[in-house]
Amino acid sequence: MKSLFSAIGWLFSKAWWLLDGTRRALMNLFVLLLVVIVATALLTRGPKALADKTTLVLKLDGNLVEQFSGSPREQLLAQAQGRGTPKQTRLRDVLAALELAAKDDKISSVLLDVEDLQGAGLAGLHEVSAALQRFRKTSGKPVVAYADSYSQRGYFLAAQAGEVYLHPMGMVMLEGFGRWRTYYKDALDRIGVTPHVIKVGTYKSFAEPYTATGPSPATMEAEGLVYGELWSGFTGTIETARKLEAGAIGRSIDQIPQLLAAVKGDAAQLAVQAKLVDGLKTRDQMRELLIAKGARDEDSKSFRQVSLAQYMAYVKDAGAPNKLQPGVGIVVAEGEIVDGDAGPGRIGGDSTARLIRKAREDEAIKAVVLRVNSPGGSAFASEIVRRELELTRQAGKPVVVSMGDVAASGGYWISMASDAVIADAGTITGSIGVFGILPTAEGLMNKLSLHTGGVTTTWLAGGFDPRRPLDPRLQAAVQAGIDHIYARFTGLAAQARKSTPEKIDTVAQGRIWTGAQARERGLVDRLGSFDDAVQTAVQLAKLEVKAGEKPRVTYVERDLSRGERLLASLTDVMAPSLARAVGQSLGLDALPAPVVEELAVLKDLSKVAARGQWDRAAAVHCLCGAP
Repeated sequence: MKSLFSAIGWLFSKAWWLLDGTRRALMNLFVLLLVVIVATALLTRGPKALADKTTLVLKLDGNLVEQFSGSPREQLLAQAQGRGTPKQTRLRDVLAALELAAKDDKISSVLLDVEDLQGAGLAGLHEVSAALQRFRKTSGKPVVAYADSYSQRGYFLAAQAGEVYLHPMGMVMLEGFGRWRTYYKDALDRIGVTPHVIKVGTYKSFAEPYTATGPSPATMEAEGLVYGELWSGFTGTIETARKLEAGAIGRSIDQIPQLLAAVKGDAAQLAVQAKLVDGLKTRDQMRELLIAKGARDEDSKSFRQVSLAQYMAYVKDAGAPNKLQPGVGIVVAEGEIVDGDAGPGRIGGDSTARLIRKAREDEAIKAVVLRVNSPGGSAFASEIVRRELELTRQAGKPVVVSMGDVAASGGYWISMASDAVIADAGTITGSIGVFGILPTAEGLMNKLSLHTGGVTTTWLAGGFDPRRPLDPRLQAAVQAGIDHIYARFTGLAAQARKSTPEKIDTVAQGRIWTGAQARERGLVDRLGSFDDAVQTAVQLAKLEVKAGEKPRVTYVERDLSRGERLLASLTDVMAPSLARAVGQSLGLDALPAPVVEELAVLKDLSKVAARGQWDRAAAVHCLCGAP
């Protein structure tokens, strides 16, 4: 028996020795692998030198944005899954790449690929368009555009190329500007929900879908004027670039059925006849053309090329500001404006204010440029951001606002504490108005035979309960608050624009304007690009910049800790499946995306009201976007 236990003990010890040895060997191999990776990275630091006659492939995927939203892990995962560049393309990367490529002897041409460009506002399109024109003019190098099919946004950029080609089975889709909203009044009446809307502004149409069955005359008037001007400028730019007669695009759209019948339904041939493209080429024919214009890459059996993401490794800026060489700090304010903290892609009242404060307290930063691309949101959060900019000016640092695609309602509110406001001609701005929504579901309660009851010490206790009819006294109180915030909005705008509240009111009332229309009405100082805003900040701060050099700029952003980066990674893994599960349980998968988005906004506003935060229930949101 003793010998049996001894044998078992011997086997156990040997097994443990083998297990422990395997563990140590694996750990050693893992450490060795890390050492090899680090050593390789150090030895191969810096991008590989480009060969002559390299084509820069400017592939614009997804949405054209001011800053990436989501975590770095999402961006890397998109590339690891073979989807090329992420589904977001950062505007400043495109501009920087074109600027360097114009002076880079290794870059012989640019291939513009806009096949997967999904979202871009006019301000961003104008910036890229101007950069393409500068590239062609200063370098003399060709820009060639190719796509299987062109979307409206994509074609606007493609038209700026010297040569535009299309697949023989493709088409150019130019359809015009405008939008169709979903109106919920009848549906809400049917289920017994009453959306009590309290607002100021004849043209403040955000809540209109919940209280009407169609657009009001005021909405039709305001949006018709804006879309008409933007479409005229959009088509005019294309017609100039393609050397077409004025109005040619509009006439072609009017005659599409007849024109398509004449070419037996061949949309690609119609694009050639309309002189929108220079020719039709299959993908292999396009590769041969690019090889002939550049050089053949024997490894890939295609033309010699470098992608936008790869080429960014060669881009060097003027360096970050320091005490000896001060510069400009750039704060990006993009997305919905919400209370508290928010990550990239949204504007948190507290988090964005901290970024502005960080720039103000940095001795190397002598001026701040706020890049605004926002339709608005929380009035309270907007004021938190505006006040921080006001303090920055009081500290002696100039503030310049650069308006992007949209800077309306709350986006305009945060722009008011500035020394200069520069907008693009196609910026959607204005919408100076305020509203609140207090939905109640007493009708739904009756339909379900549900009842409420209780005792409170005052009528205001539990002030807003969506199960009960809205108390007229509460509605009057909220209306007074909305009126006050509108008076503050117009008063601050009058102060910022050196006008009067009465004059501002005539161009406010919740009405949207284009950047050009806003300039005519005194709501912005001038039209220009983001670079114009930076140069204005340099001048106001009296920074010395040597001839031929660029000013030092830095993007003021919050750095994530290692713990936060880990949590963000875990969230990225779990969030998609969680979102799908919630969506399926609510039946949202069956609804069109615009309906889900609009109802989500209504839900968020209702949550604020239900918490009794009347000081935060007012919203400055235009429910608008870039066309």
